Amino acid sequence: MNEDAGGGAPRRNYGLPARDDPGFDAVAATALLEAARAGETASAEQATGYYWGEPKLRPHVERILARARMEHDERLEQLARRFLS
Repeated sequence: MNEDAGGGAPRRNYGLPARDDPGFDAVAATALLEAARAGETASAEQATGYYWGEPKLRPHVERILARARMEHDERLEQLARRFLS
């Protein structure tokens, strides 16, 4: 068994507040989308405790999608739409 493969700590710091912080879910949604942009979804899932497509994060991802459209960030828009599908 290769102990270096998978598991362990997330590969980077996502700047997450404490889990009981009221803003945690919004930051977690952003972290998941930005990690997906970097090809690190699994790491963000581990750090946030949420999996891709988590229904609880939908309102936050919908706001991120609206912002991505306004800012013409096509990649973030694509990722947000994929999260919501």
